[in-house]
Amino acid sequence: MKYWLIVFLLFISLGTYAQIGGNSTYEFLRIPNSARITALGGSLITVRDADLNLAYHNPAALNPSMHRRIAFNQSAYMGGVTHGYLAYGHYIDQGKVPVMVHAGLQYISYGKFQNRDVTGTYTGETSAAEYAINIGAGYQISKFLSVGANAKTILSYLGSYNSTGMAFDAAAMFSDTAKKISLTVAFKNMGTQFSTYARNGNMEPLPFDLQIGFAHRLKYIPLRFSVIMHNIQQWGIVYDDPSQQDNQVLLTGNEDQQTDNSAIKVVDDIFRHFIFNMELLFGKKGKPEVFRVAVGYNHMRRGELLSANLSDIAGFSFGCGLRIKQFQLDYGFGGYHFAGSAHHFSLAVNLDAILKGAWKKKK
Repeated sequence: MKYWLIVFLLFISLGTYAQIGGNSTYEFLRIPNSARITALGGSLITVRDADLNLAYHNPAALNPSMHRRIAFNQSAYMGGVTHGYLAYGHYIDQGKVPVMVHAGLQYISYGKFQNRDVTGTYTGETSAAEYAINIGAGYQISKFLSVGANAKTILSYLGSYNSTGMAFDAAAMFSDTAKKISLTVAFKNMGTQFSTYARNGNMEPLPFDLQIGFAHRLKYIPLRFSVIMHNIQQWGIVYDDPSQQDNQVLLTGNEDQQTDNSAIKVVDDIFRHFIFNMELLFGKKGKPEVFRVAVGYNHMRRGELLSANLSDIAGFSFGCGLRIKQFQLDYGFGGYHFAGSAHHFSLAVNLDAILKGAWKKKK
């Protein structure tokens, strides 16, 4: 515990005061990869169950219950942008060090664009898309502690401009199933570009994100809540909008609750680092839930996307999930702006159980 405290204080001391928007490339790596994570505010590093999608953001969540599971995810964003993630998990228990591994493909398509010359003459169409090929492994060190790492090969095609890079994730997770608590530290998107968009261009940083999360499932109520801190490596992540330098957005976003009070500014800066979420879990005791309802709140998203003098659902999210035998269906809604939001759909298949069932029937 002392070691983790030292690491935490070290990163706090190295933090800088600057907003995160526009400071890095490959921003699509931050996008929630599944409907469940979208519904919970954009991050869920605090849960370790059979959901294979969790390993993309927290490789320490990898565990044997994900063995031979397949996940399909697709989301629709504003402006015709589409995003998806495909993944497969496999448990390797041969040898002295059993590990759970997974592989996946994340992609985002920005659609097609018209090309025009300086006179405005149409010269054709071009497209833009980005991809991340992900592989990772997780290992259970002890009854309570697990660790994991991901490696992501990044390919970016923005019209005639191309770039490649590599990103790495590392995480450690403490879980006490008896007390129903968990604590996670995740270092996300560490890495570099291999090639830049412009010839002889400067290397751009990746969207590194240090996160710490805590979760607790209540004893007598089927409710689990999580509190996640993100971008801990830097203090000020408020977007520097010259037209609103003195305004701080509170939860409601109403004009009468915007103020230039320095104390409120500090509170707003702190809460920009927090994501709050909770899940209601319905099912038989000791078995995976059959139905779940999820809600989340991302204060940074609300602060950056809330429209002046308008009350909307920016920063809020919700969703639900249903398990039907060996199939898990999830829907997630992410509130970004009154002009558009994200709708996310996920399908997970327990291929291991299906294959075992088919084998038993043959016998």
